[in-house]
Amino acid sequence: MALIEWTVDLNTNIASIDEQHKKLISYINVLHEAMKMGKGQDVLGKVLNELAAYTITHFSNEERLMTTCGFPGYAFHKKEHEGFAQKVLKLNDDFKCGKYLITVEVMQFLKDWLITHIRGTDQKYAPFLLGKGVS
Repeated sequence: MALIEWTVDLNTNIASIDEQHKKLISYINVLHEAMKMGKGQDVLGKVLNELAAYTITHFSNEERLMTTCGFPGYAFHKKEHEGFAQKVLKLNDDFKCGKYLITVEVMQFLKDWLITHIRGTDQKYAPFLLGKGVS
């Protein structure tokens, strides 16, 4: 069973953003499965590296849409992105150095942050962007 299931309440109704969110969820689910199956550091390291890189790509795309449309909550949203990106990059770096193992607590953090961010923060910009013609 997947750690995170896509549900309708995660939809922003912005196709590119929803697809990116689904991809982030899939990375977390793959990471979770690998952890549960006791996969080696190579598999976990590869997935964690891809998650870290895609997180940066996704945040850049969201931020570009927000600045293009003049979203007034951009600065706050960007700070949230920066905080999470730093945590994911540090987790990735620590993992590469053998300092940190992917644990249930780490997986819960990733899940909780992403779901809370999509349902809370992202749902605040979605109506604004949709009103500006982004679909």
